[in-house]
Amino acid sequence: MKKRHLLGFLIFLLLLQSIGSVPAQAQTPAPPQQVLNLLEQMTPEERVGQLFLVTFQGTDTSQDSQIYSLITEHHIGGVALLAENDNFVAAPDTLPAAYEMIANLQRAEWASSLGIYTDPQTGARRAKVYIPLFVAISQEGGGAPGDQILEGFEPLPSPMAIGATWNPSLAEQSGALMGQELASLGINLYFGPSLDVLESPNPGSGGDLGTRVFGGDPYWVGEMGKAFIAGIHEGGNDRILVIAKHFPGRGSSDRLPEEEVATVRKSLEQLKQIELAPFFAVTGNAPSAEAMTDGLLVSHIRYQGFQGNIRATTRPVSFDPNALSQILALPSFASWRESGGLVVSDNLGSKAVRDFYEQSSTEFSARIVARDSFLAGNDLLYLGNIRSDDSPDTYETILSILDFFAKKYREDPAFAQRVDESVTRILEAKYRLYPSRMLSATIPPQGGYKDIASASQTSFEIARNAATLLSPSPADLDAVLPHPPSQRDRILFLTDVQTFRQCSGCPEESQLGVRSLEDAVIHLYGPSAGGQTRRANLASYSFDDVRALLDSPGSEAAASLEADLRAANWIILSLVSPQNGSPELIRRFLSERQNTLQNKHILLFSFTAPYYLDATDISKLTAYYGLYTAAPPFVEVAARLIYRELPPLGTLPVSVSGIGYDLMIATTPDPAQLITLSLDVPPSETPSDGTSTPEPTPVPLFRVGDSIAVRTGVILDHNGNPVPDGTIVHFILTVGGGTVQQVDAETVGGVARASFRLEQDGLMSIDATSEPARVSESLRLDVSKETAAAVTIIAPYPTETETPSPAAPNPPKEPSKIRFVAEDGFPTAQAWMLVFALLLVGAWSIYLAGASLQTRRIGLRWALAGTTGGFLAYTLLLLGIPGSAAWIQGGGIAAIAGIALLGEAVGWGAAWLWGKF
Repeated sequence: MKKRHLLGFLIFLLLLQSIGSVPAQAQTPAPPQQVLNLLEQMTPEERVGQLFLVTFQGTDTSQDSQIYSLITEHHIGGVALLAENDNFVAAPDTLPAAYEMIANLQRAEWASSLGIYTDPQTGARRAKVYIPLFVAISQEGGGAPGDQILEGFEPLPSPMAIGATWNPSLAEQSGALMGQELASLGINLYFGPSLDVLESPNPGSGGDLGTRVFGGDPYWVGEMGKAFIAGIHEGGNDRILVIAKHFPGRGSSDRLPEEEVATVRKSLEQLKQIELAPFFAVTGNAPSAEAMTDGLLVSHIRYQGFQGNIRATTRPVSFDPNALSQILALPSFASWRESGGLVVSDNLGSKAVRDFYEQSSTEFSARIVARDSFLAGNDLLYLGNIRSDDSPDTYETILSILDFFAKKYREDPAFAQRVDESVTRILEAKYRLYPSRMLSATIPPQGGYKDIASASQTSFEIARNAATLLSPSPADLDAVLPHPPSQRDRILFLTDVQTFRQCSGCPEESQLGVRSLEDAVIHLYGPSAGGQTRRANLASYSFDDVRALLDSPGSEAAASLEADLRAANWIILSLVSPQNGSPELIRRFLSERQNTLQNKHILLFSFTAPYYLDATDISKLTAYYGLYTAAPPFVEVAARLIYRELPPLGTLPVSVSGIGYDLMIATTPDPAQLITLSLDVPPSETPSDGTSTPEPTPVPLFRVGDSIAVRTGVILDHNGNPVPDGTIVHFILTVGGGTVQQVDAETVGGVARASFRLEQDGLMSIDATSEPARVSESLRLDVSKETAAAVTIIAPYPTETETPSPAAPNPPKEPSKIRFVAEDGFPTAQAWMLVFALLLVGAWSIYLAGASLQTRRIGLRWALAGTTGGFLAYTLLLLGIPGSAAWIQGGGIAAIAGIALLGEAVGWGAAWLWGKF
């Protein structure tokens, strides 16, 4: 009997244990059986090889190449393609050659799995396993230097251009185009998007991220990131893994991690508020699988005060197991990791990594770097162009790393377990890409990149919605630029020409040609498109020409620009990059040529980040626009902005101190708005058959003891966008004028919700405030225990700030002033009448002089000749002879009259000489 009881007790314990284990299995799904079977077949060398992404030089993938050896003999997991390594060739062969190279890499992996080989450790003969390669690239949008493929595809907008639209739908469309382009070549691992938050731009530092970020608000960076990632997955037909960067965020860094390991003074709690927020949005908090990133690229950045102790500094987080594990243990990341999220190291071959390790060692060892990065928590190690001091090149360095890891795998069970965990994640990711594990799945249809829809329309839509008027305010624009250029106006284009090469032997190209904007103006407004201007009135020069003018103003090279500068009515500056001192050159030009620039319209288009000029520089401009990308659709939008055909619809996504724009203030609730309130009740259901009329929603009634749920309408920020999620709204319940309850709620999608329990009777009012917006509608109800009361919505009483001011009486009109010079710089009708009168007076005087000195006939001849000369001079002035506009602008009616009288004198002189000879 006792044995029976004991057996029953043991069975009961086993049941409890099995029941308790079920939730754990549900939280951490087991890898697919195919993945476990594949892992079981792999040798230590094959497992270790999967951990590494390598680079190679050139495009050679033949059996004699080093990359072929790394794939077929050393089982590397993937490759990363770089323009600096000459992995791409010049147009028009850029895309066909890239497609063939990538296909050959995958074919090499497939071919190596078909043979039988002898295991050097066991002596057993076995077949190699086939595991498709990762083919990775960083293609940020916006052209060089953020893109690797610079030819073939149409340039896509930069992240900041997308951010300036404040429209996640456009971010998704741009991501979908990127996904289509990359997938058509066979690229399956995308380093991007950048989810860095540019909280406080610091253009003077070495860490300037420029247009490579969506913006400076963590919520909106997350929104754009989610949409862009969803677009990549959709456009790539789920054949691309997205690796969001630069985790955990380098927006506050003053160094580029490629060049130097930066130190940021922030604790983990501070990081959670700003830097980590966008990464939360695309991992555990992602609204869908499509919007969730597949991996995180861990940046080489260190933190001072990470644990709260300001005197303690971490190692670069990519090499610090304590810091990285604490970050990844946060709930959003932990759940994402459990579902298979990959952690990928940033480039281990960068200058920053080498410099950091050389501080503590006289010899740089790539084996130690790779080991430290792996043990810190990275699954996939991006080696880049890494080279140990004891190796002749990157290839030999990679071989030594692979050998080091394989030996350690065999000797260290804990290390082997860690390798198997990461390899399992990598195999799961590749299984999601290619469930069949067939070669045909890894190679897209040949020539598919030719069938991709043009990106021009999407890019133009983004450009149109991103174009931002930075200065002056929209209300003042009409005052300073009441009209576009006239047909006779002379326009001078000064362009920041920045060049790039697709490869070291490729021809040099420019992102924005010296005549790109001029050509766009002629195409849209020239003789064949309405005739608003003509080529003879336009001139284009590069910033190098401007530099020559400032440095050697008397030189022959500067003479042409000097003449066109003086004759121009409009000067259009185009800034493409802060490189080569371009912002400083603009500053010099505006300062040193102030006299020449007087009374001219000066427009500046920033095709890069908008924060490189200060307030003094901007004050010298007639108008300043942000366009963020130097691609043809953005150039077209710039041309349309010159001629006032398009309104600038974009809004700055980052702070710009030069115009006093603070993004943190701009994203707070607009104080001018009225926050609407309503009962938070579910909408009435529409009948499923679609034929019956839905029942009207019954009016809710409330008594003491009931709960009432309320919600705001969409609360808008200063730019007219919904306020970021997490904006605090204070709901206040008052009874008889005294506050009874206050509930603080956070917005989601611009809307906040709260609930109150009605605990006493009386006239009640529910209001809401969200600083700095204070005014809201009120929900009023008279609650009692016996009678149910309905809610009434009451608009607030008018206040001083809200009362529309009465229309101001028309001010007394000033005496009208006679204008002799029009806004286009040419004489008016009043000037013509004055000149006519002067010429008649002059003609009468000449006639009298001729009649008294000689005869009346001679006097009449002299008068007619003088009048003809005067009218001829005035006509030449109207036709716009070189320098005429500047002469009129400088001298006004005196210059006009002087020219006419001078012509009259010349005519009289000609008649006098005629009589002599």
